[in-house]
Formats: sequence, structure tokens, C-alpha cells
Amino acid sequence: METDRLRIVPLTHNQLINYLQADGSLEEELEVEPLKRKISLELIEAFEKVILPAVGNPTCNYLFSTLWTVIDKERKAMVGDICFKGDANPDGEVEIGYGTYPQFQKQGYMTEAVGTLCQWAFDQTRVACVLANTHSTNIASQRILLKNGFKPFFETPNKVYWRLQKVEGLAVERA
Repeated sequence: METDRLRIVPLTHNQLINYLQADGSLEEELEVEPLKRKISLELIEAFEKVILPAVGNPTCNYLFSTLWTVIDKERKAMVGDICFKGDANPDGEVEIGYGTYPQFQKQGYMTEAVGTLCQWAFDQTRVACVLANTHSTNIASQRILLKNGFKPFFETPNKVYWRLQKVEGLAVERA
């Protein structure tokens, strides 16, 4: 999927493996500039336990199981990643997670990517609501969600839980 500025690409199983190798092979395949990426232990664990098994499972919806890379078309650079944490549950809820690479933060990339992916999700028949959560001190991530119309619905001392409800006749409910 594309916006004026971004290309948002769902990664295939082989591309996910190349992503993990972080050796420039993914960037070469996507025809973008090589990028030094530090992959967190949390993301490696998610790849091993959830993402790769789900993408390899023909009964899982690939697009709700994989990592999507966010590419600045003009810079020809990967600027961040976004994903769904599985297919819609029986209530029509999907959860997203996302991150912008440090050198590309505070440039509006993830605000644009989150909005685009949520719009796409609401175009899918089973999705009625998109959920997200942030650390209670992650103000930048909270701003991304607020700019996209998400509303907080539950808080713990360390986390804020967010919801964006699909509104029939409109793409999303904006704050």
C-alpha cells in the first residue's frame, strides 16, 4: 500500500528471515538504501514464537501475521516497522504494534503509517476496532495514536491501552 510519501510493504516469510539477518539482503530486495538496524530481543522473540510460525501457517491470515516495513519513497529508506498482532478476534478487534528507527523519529512517518494501516484494516470485513498499547511514559507513541483518533480506554501504572472504533459510513472515528 502507498501514500504520497510512503510505501508500506508486508514482508514474506523469506523477507522476514532476511530482516532478521540484518545483512542488507532485505534492503537490496526492496531496492532501498542499506540501513544499520538493531533488532531488539523482544522483536527477535516475537519473530521466533509468533510471526514466523504464523506467516508459515496457511490457516493464518498472512497480512495480519507479518511485519510490514515502512519505506520513505523519496529517500528510498526503511524508516520503521508496523504489524498486526494476529487476525481479528470474534469481536472484530485487531491489535497493532509499531516502531520508527531512531534516525527517522519525529518526522511523522509512523503517524502516517498507523493511519494508513488502520484505514486498510477497516476495509477488511471482519475488523471493527483497532487496539494498541503504549508504555505510560511513551508520549511520542501516544501522540501518534491520538493524531489517528485512538482513545485511551484502560490504564495501569505502566501501560495505556487504546482503541480506534470503526464507524459505519466513515472510515474511522476521529478525536
